[in-house]
This record gives sequence, C-alpha cells and structure tokens, in this order.
Amino acid sequence: MRIDILTIFPKMFAPVLGESIVKRAQAKGKVEIFIHDLRDYTADKHRKVDDRPFGGGSGMVMRPEPIFRAIEWITKNEKRKTENCNSKLKTGKPKIILLTPQGKTLTQKLAKKISKYNHLILICGHYEGVDERVRQRLVDEEISIGDYVLTGGELPAMVLVDSLVRLIPGVLGDKNSLNFESFEGNLLEYSHYTRPATFRGMKVPEILLSGDHKKIEKWRKQEALLKTKKRRPDLLRAVL
Repeated sequence: MRIDILTIFPKMFAPVLGESIVKRAQAKGKVEIFIHDLRDYTADKHRKVDDRPFGGGSGMVMRPEPIFRAIEWITKNEKRKTENCNSKLKTGKPKIILLTPQGKTLTQKLAKKISKYNHLILICGHYEGVDERVRQRLVDEEISIGDYVLTGGELPAMVLVDSLVRLIPGVLGDKNSLNFESFEGNLLEYSHYTRPATFRGMKVPEILLSGDHKKIEKWRKQEALLKTKKRRPDLLRAVL
C-alpha cells in the first residue's frame, strides 16, 4: 500500500508514523507513506492555503488550488514511476479520503474495506473546512473518527493509517491475532492475563491455567459476549 497525506502541519506525523508497527511495516516494504506540505503547492509568495468564506461568516476555509495541485502532482509522478518500474509497490487509481467531522464514522469494518486499496491519498481538513469543490471533484470518501471536533484532520489521519497498516498481510507477526481483536464479529475482546498467576491477591481464572484449549476457547467466547453485553450492547443489537 502507498499512502500520501496532504497537510499543513507535516511535522506532526514523524513521532507517530515513525514508531511501532507502522515503522516496521515501512521497513518491510509493506507500506510507503509520504507526507506532503500543502504550502508547497501554493502559487503565491506567502504560501497561503486559506481564505475568507464567500457570503461572510467566522473562520477561514481551505482553498482548492493547493489541494488540486498536490493530488495532480502525486498522481502524475506515481504514474511515471510505475511506467519506469522504479516503484516498489504497484498502485492503481488512488482512493482519495477527506478527514472531516462530516464523514462516516471509522469502524473496523470500514477499515477492512479501505485496506483493500493499493493507493490512498488522505486530505487533512483544517480551519472551517475545505472548499466544497474539493469534495465535488476529488474526494471519494469522507471519514470521521468520532462525533467530536478536533483542530484539524492530522490526528484522524494518523488513527486511520494505524488502523489500516496493521491489516496489510504480513505486517503483524501472528496473522491469527487479527481474528481475536475487539470489534471482530461485533464483539469486544475477551480479558487477558499474564504472569504472575497471583498478584496482590488477585488470581488468574483457573481455566486459563488448565491447559485445556477447548475449554479455554469456550471461556473466551463467553467472556467476550458478556463483556460486550455489559459495555457495548449496541454492538450486539447491530447483529440481531
């Protein structure tokens, strides 16, 4: 997978995308991530990316020109790379995603769907939002990470990237671990325990120490069901 991120705060990404699983995925060549400063695609000497909204109102709106130019540059150069066989990853037509509070809420199901694409371009919204013509002409999907407002789309972009990269085949060490995570099958994950077996008077459930894998698997399924019923009953209602 190739991921291009358009932002006006490029320095925000290195501390997150340069660590942990995302870092290892890049080192393995499973994903290529490129950060683009939208100010590099402006046409004026002040590198201005925003302006006042037509019709008046508070705040500023992101201008369409830098976003259009950035995406045109990315797609043209990616096509040239592919034709010259210099790119490590084969990509097709990019899926363009706008991170915005108005978008679909990110879920594990949606993350799985998006992870099937080879090339993503993420637009980090800011200020009062982006010029509507960006949505009309460029954007394929709008995604939100929750019903709250953040300063910009940078943090949501990082969340989306992290949720996608771990779904790429070969990124996680244990390919079966994805099958037992929260939200798989609309259930929260069962409780986990490790050494010591007794800690400050609190004991690990005996079944987990029994070595009987069939009974352990049954216990875990029951535990996941009970936990979901108690904490997120809405998930169970969604499949009834």
